[in-house]
Amino acid sequence: MKDKLKFAAFLAAWMALSVATIGAMGAVVWSSFNAEQKAAVGDALISQIGLIIILGVLVVAGLGFILQALFNVYIAPPKRLAEGTQVIVTANPSHRVQPEGSAELKALAGVINALAERYEAMQQDVEAKISEAKRTVEEEKDRLAALMSELTQSVIVCNLEGRILLYNAMARQLLSRSGETPSAGLVGLGRSIFGIIDRSLVSHGLETLHDRLGAGGSRPVAQFVATTTAGQLIRAQMAPVISGAGEITGYVLILDDIRRSVEVSSRRDQLLQSLTEGSRSALANIRAAVETLQGFPDMEPARQRRFIQVIGEEVHGMSQRLDEVVNQHADTLKTQWPLEDMLGGDLVAAARRRIERRVGIPTKADEVESPLWLKVDSYSLIQSLTYLASRLHEEFLVREVRFRLTTSGRHAQLDLGWTGATLSSQTILSWEDEPMILGGEASPLTLKDVMERHGGEIWFQVEKASHRSYFRLLLPLTQPEEAAFPLAAAHDSRPEYYDFDLFSQPGQTPELDNRKLSELTYTVFDTETTGLEPSNGDEIISVGAVRIVNNRLLQQEAFDQLVDPRRKMSKESIKITGIEPAMLEGQPTIDKVLPAFHRFCEDTVLVAHNAAFDMRFLQLKENTTGIRFSQPVLDTLLLSAVIHPNLNSHKLEAIAERLGVNVLGRHTALGDAFVTGEVFLKMVPLLAERGIVTLKDAREAAQKTYYARIDY
Repeated sequence: MKDKLKFAAFLAAWMALSVATIGAMGAVVWSSFNAEQKAAVGDALISQIGLIIILGVLVVAGLGFILQALFNVYIAPPKRLAEGTQVIVTANPSHRVQPEGSAELKALAGVINALAERYEAMQQDVEAKISEAKRTVEEEKDRLAALMSELTQSVIVCNLEGRILLYNAMARQLLSRSGETPSAGLVGLGRSIFGIIDRSLVSHGLETLHDRLGAGGSRPVAQFVATTTAGQLIRAQMAPVISGAGEITGYVLILDDIRRSVEVSSRRDQLLQSLTEGSRSALANIRAAVETLQGFPDMEPARQRRFIQVIGEEVHGMSQRLDEVVNQHADTLKTQWPLEDMLGGDLVAAARRRIERRVGIPTKADEVESPLWLKVDSYSLIQSLTYLASRLHEEFLVREVRFRLTTSGRHAQLDLGWTGATLSSQTILSWEDEPMILGGEASPLTLKDVMERHGGEIWFQVEKASHRSYFRLLLPLTQPEEAAFPLAAAHDSRPEYYDFDLFSQPGQTPELDNRKLSELTYTVFDTETTGLEPSNGDEIISVGAVRIVNNRLLQQEAFDQLVDPRRKMSKESIKITGIEPAMLEGQPTIDKVLPAFHRFCEDTVLVAHNAAFDMRFLQLKENTTGIRFSQPVLDTLLLSAVIHPNLNSHKLEAIAERLGVNVLGRHTALGDAFVTGEVFLKMVPLLAERGIVTLKDAREAAQKTYYARIDY
């Protein structure tokens, strides 16, 4: 539009100059006429005034058509040619310009496309060489990511400003808030650790590390215990990340949830305290009675019996207290048992090795189904099998035991069999109820305790035909759960849990206007709604978002949540989004979703396509939810109009096609968020080409576009 106005102003000035020149020439000629000639010419002009006006109108109209034709041939095509060429150079080498305008411009477009072909081929060749050169580095990153994902401990790496640079799945699971939307986790790249752990504790740990490094410590480590914002009691070990210059540039946190161990330790201390306090008075009474009996050997028999009765009562009381402590300690041990997925064949192999080593008799495996998964505490179960084999060997001289593992419905049957001696029911009951003793080592747990903890059963059975006896352990079957963050192929979709460039990135501050676009952290989001009129009662039915940190779209850090709108959906919305009303039944309402989404995008700049539409829905919920999204907002629709002012379409599909972004999952909230995020990353260098570098530059440029004036 500006170019048209400039061109029109130029032509108007040219026409005005031409008219003035002709007028001056006419004035010179007019001055050379005598009075009669001037009168004759004047009469002629007056008589033809209508024709002159018509000719003037035709001249103006002709000039307008000439203006439009000249603009379409010589002004607009070069502008579009320049914009298309800029796309090729900056964002999408596969883009090609459209030949239009004059023959010379069409020829120039052909040359540009030919150069683009060579440029793309050269770029692909360079990228291939760079990819090969970086292969070793990527392999190291993949090993790191795999290692982090497989660690059973929770690990987080932060820079000095508390921004998370690296974390693993265990850390995210440990520190996530219970009862919240899964996608609302507080652990993520670029997020602040101070939103989870109190800042003063982390600062104290850093001071300790500095002091120990200053004192010459080679491996300084600081430890502290903290209560997280989610209510967990965790123990943190902090180790420094040291630069080549010997300065601390960040720190590693290894976290453990110690609530259970603290509770168990507290309970154990209480048991010991009760045993100590309860036994002190009893021992004093026993000691006094014994000393009295020793001091008066000629005491009357009746008095002696009373003292002996006192001793017996106190001893009986101590025995009862001791039994109670032992039983409670056994219960404490049972609550500590972890049940883990284990292959049945591995359990049998481990039990055979332990029996052969501890009991000293040979073992065999008659039948073991594979694959067969059990959920067991392998230590206590193998201890129980070894205990049974030991008693069989010691009391019934059994020389060999055999294993068999089969399925029976939803359970696994683990048989420990032998040939020869059979057991009485009384013997079996006593073995089940007695604490297990093996090789001089005693456990307060019984065989019955172990089976109850596993939710299983044990019984004795005899096969008369083969003269074989066996214990059968009935254990529940299971299937191993898939990891919450599965490892995918390294070349395309490995979870992005590492970003060491953030060590040198400045921390986020409320004053973001002067920050470069390439330095900011973004949340790209989209909403799906029941209709297109937020002010007339339409509601959000889906919210999807993804984070951009350090110029990388973190696909593993996404927010995706359906919402119950508590109203009917329009047929158009169902057709466009593919979301059926039945899919929204039982989903949380917007007052539950918005707080979680607000936490997901805090401390970031919001990005959306046609953001005014989405923001209007959020703003209308401020009064009812108390949630206000006050972050800066960038709109890819407006930014596209800034980058390509001479192009007609700024729809998301058209922009994506221009910039070489694949469109997947269109008209789903999360799918559109992913596409918008990739488009935005392509736009950043194009904006820089126009001198739009900071957030303030982008916001001011967007506000000047036509689309910024549309209201919802």
